[in-house]
Amino acid sequence: MIKAKNRLGIVFFPAFDWAISPTHPEREERLLYTQDQIFEEGIEDIEGIKFYNPIIAEEKDINRVHFVVPDVKSVVTQSHLISAGGAIKALQAVMEKEVDKAFALVRPPGHHAQRVVYGDRGFCIINVEAVMLERIRQEYGNLRVAIVDTDCHHGDGTQDIYWNDKDTLFISLHQDGRTLYPGTGFIEEFGGPAAYGYNINIPLPPGTGEEGFLYVLDNVVIPILEEYKPDIIINSAGQDNHYTDPLTNMNFTAQGYAKLNERLNPDIAVLEGGYSIEGALPYVNLGIILAMAGIDYSRVREPDYDEEKLKQPKDITEYIKKLSEIVYNRWRNKDDLRLKEFKDVNYVKRPRRVYYDTDGILETQVQNFKICNKCSGVNTIESKSDRGYHIFAITIPRDACPNCIDEGYKLYKNASSHYTNVYLQDRVNDEYYSK
Repeated sequence: MIKAKNRLGIVFFPAFDWAISPTHPEREERLLYTQDQIFEEGIEDIEGIKFYNPIIAEEKDINRVHFVVPDVKSVVTQSHLISAGGAIKALQAVMEKEVDKAFALVRPPGHHAQRVVYGDRGFCIINVEAVMLERIRQEYGNLRVAIVDTDCHHGDGTQDIYWNDKDTLFISLHQDGRTLYPGTGFIEEFGGPAAYGYNINIPLPPGTGEEGFLYVLDNVVIPILEEYKPDIIINSAGQDNHYTDPLTNMNFTAQGYAKLNERLNPDIAVLEGGYSIEGALPYVNLGIILAMAGIDYSRVREPDYDEEKLKQPKDITEYIKKLSEIVYNRWRNKDDLRLKEFKDVNYVKRPRRVYYDTDGILETQVQNFKICNKCSGVNTIESKSDRGYHIFAITIPRDACPNCIDEGYKLYKNASSHYTNVYLQDRVNDEYYSK
């Protein structure tokens, strides 16, 4: 009988009642073929692998992370609450030492959902990993966390949420934003004034294969993680780098994903994208499960796998080597770069335009970060959407000093009446207010 080297918890939630449309790439079949594959392979019979039912995330869990306009009940569905709840349950099992690792096979995905949420963008409404992480921090205390996003699309939502939080290192490996949605994720996007250097983007060229991904992992990601020393590693496990994915242009394989997961050694993986429903997802998910459990995955192969056809061109290999050197050097020099970037300033403005491609909403916003020598600094967002909302949102960060806490409440109390909605997140006291 096969026995898992690592005790692995699996939460499986295919969200039968939620889809953007019956034929949309993000639909329940994404996980149904995986369900067939893992049961066919007898995964549930392996000693040391345990299946868990999801819990339902609470409204407060969402408000801890997002400013949902006008409110959570109007925008967030039950399926999204269960998807986030599935991830929470998986990480709780790790924190309680019931298992060594966990894989949350849940949908809908979430890594494009940003701090402000007007609707659905990139098939995402709430950020599953962030909602999970902040619930766990609330239950188990502050944690030093690394999120490694291996989805083919840049995790712009997770980047936005942790832009100014150096206790959450965000690393995204993705197809270059000049060639793929959402058009972000460049090297220069390096974090806010309190966390400059802790937001790391590695934009890879189309055609990157197993050799390129594993090179970046070994020469950039793992060395940075060894220096950062996180308490928890989260893999935002998008699978749309696969060579059969209909939305992307990469050449990664199920074997590559399994090797990446084995080397990265995350505490939890959370499913994100991946839209090759039959050709990739069942094999990639199986490879990740086996790798996380410490079981041999060498025989996991797609039916049409062709090593020669998927071999990475030499020019891409050389490009990735140079890119890796640049990214890693920026990490090593982040303190000097921060001093140059924010010299003699007290506030940093971050103007942005955000398009909700699924719901057709256009948002313009300005984020304002206070530079405080005692904490991460109170910060605000002024946001307008073409649906008529004009909001003002205030965040008091987890490490806020007394002055920044007071300033946050004053900003909320004295906010102009011309805003349609005003929000306050008090992360110190875990309180949320709106008017």
